[in-house]
Amino acid sequence: MTPASSTGPTTESADVPGIPLDAVAFYRELEADNSREWWAANKLRYAVSVQEPMAHLGDVLTEEFGEPKLFRPNRDVRFSKDKSPYKNHQGLFVATGSRMGWYVQIGADGLRTAGGFYASESDQVARYRASAADDVAGGRLVAVVDALLDKGFDIGGDILATRPRGIPEDHPRLELLRHRTLTASRDHGTPDWLESDAVADRVHADWVAMRPLIEWCEQYVGASEKPGRR
Repeated sequence: MTPASSTGPTTESADVPGIPLDAVAFYRELEADNSREWWAANKLRYAVSVQEPMAHLGDVLTEEFGEPKLFRPNRDVRFSKDKSPYKNHQGLFVATGSRMGWYVQIGADGLRTAGGFYASESDQVARYRASAADDVAGGRLVAVVDALLDKGFDIGGDILATRPRGIPEDHPRLELLRHRTLTASRDHGTPDWLESDAVADRVHADWVAMRPLIEWCEQYVGASEKPGRR
């Protein structure tokens, strides 16, 4: 078992205005010993170096983007072969619609921002595909995605290995039509500004850049109309 860290803070507030580098160290150590014993020994460290700074980041961004949700650190292991009790990152999400919104996390690899259309019901996928196939709506989506790529974002999501049924192999937007979900993300790692209040400015800038993607998804995909899925 990895011993509890003696280098990170315990009961004192974090002494940096951003996200402490100890948050990254915390998750690197957790990856080596994802046990309830290690967590218990480092619980206060989690609160000070991870939970409080991420909650503060969400508070700073609330006025413009909406109320954030700070995810629980515990994993749901009921249906998973991996019984590790804790997540290897701390995520924060601002929902703008059904299964759409902005996201930021801190973990062993540093800071990551993301946004888009994260999970989907069959009716949402159908509307997404119909819109992406349409020359007007699909053309708008191509412009949005290209702009994000030009700014250094990665485009991802749940993607079919083959083309969707009924879509010709020479369709000009075939790659976008293979998506069941559509997200943009940027990995920042551990830059010098992570521990400063500039972290909020950087996340804000990324979320603003992702807004056209989220607005497209809200307009053309929307919430699921299935009973109980609104």
